[in-house]
Amino acid sequence: MSDVRRTDAVLLLVALVWGSSYLSAQTATAALPVLLVLFARYALSAVACLGAVAARRGGARPWTRDELRVGVPLGVTQAAVLVVETYGVAHTSAANAGLIISLTIVLTPLLDRGGRRGALPVPFFAATGVCVLAVGLLMSGNGFHALRLGDLLMLGAALIRAVHVVLVGRLTAGRAIRPLELTTVQTLVGTALFLPAAALDLPTLAHADPATWAQLVYLALFCSVFAFLAQTWAVQRTSASRASLLLGTEPVWAVAVGIALGGEHLTPLTGLGAALMVAGTYWGQAVERRHRSAPGRRLPVADGSLRASADTSPTGSTHALAKDSA
Repeated sequence: MSDVRRTDAVLLLVALVWGSSYLSAQTATAALPVLLVLFARYALSAVACLGAVAARRGGARPWTRDELRVGVPLGVTQAAVLVVETYGVAHTSAANAGLIISLTIVLTPLLDRGGRRGALPVPFFAATGVCVLAVGLLMSGNGFHALRLGDLLMLGAALIRAVHVVLVGRLTAGRAIRPLELTTVQTLVGTALFLPAAALDLPTLAHADPATWAQLVYLALFCSVFAFLAQTWAVQRTSASRASLLLGTEPVWAVAVGIALGGEHLTPLTGLGAALMVAGTYWGQAVERRHRSAPGRRLPVADGSLRASADTSPTGSTHALAKDSA
């Protein structure tokens, strides 16, 4: 396999893992309280990240002051993303969750006006309109009805994640921050935040069945640690456009996994909504990228490589941001 194909395969694997995270979270929260699931996910991720940092630091400090100063607030916003997202996944389909959260791609440029010269072009807002229509169709199910709690929570998660991504860009700008060390700080902050809320349910975690533990380990080690490290490795070996295109297939994988493994079904309306969501986010991403790269513009990144999961970490030199997946 050539280097290009190997890199593409790794990026597609990352998108697949992230797309499958919604069904895994849905399965885990069906067996355990949401806050307990989040604590376990963060704690397992923190242990793995600490091991990776210890293995490579060679006597140096595990993290710098800048990494602590940036990692603590980002850890708090990251935890907020996962709380809303995980509660949302527990009350909607995995397919809807993966599609609605991709709104982050078009929400981020709307929220982050730092460094812009001129407004976003009209086609970007047209793409946003397509995404809004897609959300309405996804929420409709078999017919139009009152908005469902899970879909509304996923909308909230997409907005909070966009805020988090904006903060990642602003707080890390001009600072020498290592992605793995920053991620480690964030996972430790998340573990500390969720421990008090989950403390009373820890005995339940100790008696969880092997299938539930398998979901927790998968969320922590594969959807968080592995996906983050694999993405970092891959985006350093390809272009930002190619990386964002491949990572942007995440909602497609979320739908595929939900249907193939979760027994979910797409009605004609939700199927149309899924198609419009994918088309709208790709269109908006392409418009924003062209606008950002135009001469004389200094724009923050909002590529399809966003997604989200509590392991969001910057790789600014490659114009990509890791998904929130801790």
